[in-house]
Amino acid sequence: MQPPGAALWHGLVFVWFAFVLSRTVHIDLSQVLDVPREIVVYGGPWKFLTIVNLLLQAALCGISLLVDVLTLMKKQRAAKFLLPFRDLLFGSLGFPLSMFVSMFFWIVCIYDRELIYPKGIEAVIPEWLNHAMHSLILPLALLELCIIPRRYPSKGKRLALLGIGSLGYISWTVHIYQKTGKWVYPIFHALNSVGIAALFLGAIGVCVFYSNMGAFLCRMIWGDTVVISDTSKKKSK
Repeated sequence: MQPPGAALWHGLVFVWFAFVLSRTVHIDLSQVLDVPREIVVYGGPWKFLTIVNLLLQAALCGISLLVDVLTLMKKQRAAKFLLPFRDLLFGSLGFPLSMFVSMFFWIVCIYDRELIYPKGIEAVIPEWLNHAMHSLILPLALLELCIIPRRYPSKGKRLALLGIGSLGYISWTVHIYQKTGKWVYPIFHALNSVGIAALFLGAIGVCVFYSNMGAFLCRMIWGDTVVISDTSKKKSK
């Protein structure tokens, strides 16, 4: 995709994620959950991985849009400076997290929705917003991978940042439990300590798989792609 098209794509997707994020952060779950309000509001919406992912996707689209604008303005040095960071953020967190959030949510919902999305939540989260948070994120991530040429970061860099992000969110989740006595998601209350640890480790393993899958798909689609400041070309070694 040429820079004008890429700028339009990233601009539209950025506005979409910003809109969805603005609709979700003000939802008051204390109205529908049978737990004390102080427990529900602790950590705000940022305790939910879905919301963290929406913020990440909006930030990633914003960075990508900035790269596109700098490219159109012929600011080659600035655009090239941001490209590695854009690709690292997408490859290590953006793509695998969108895949994980969507797949994990719907798999658990099919098994027992009360473990992750109690029916009462529908009173404050309309169906379209649920799909915006948990369904649309997957095809948008795949489209970004397929239509925007990029250089995937090295495996070491990808997994290092993914590990830091995973441990950060796990630590945040455990901290919330220590402060409130309640886990962020009902599924944790159905597991013992060993089961919770296994779930955390399994989630990290799945995210690693998605990160490697993204790298594989990128190479299959783009080959050895060189992204330059005013256009994108493929060069074979």
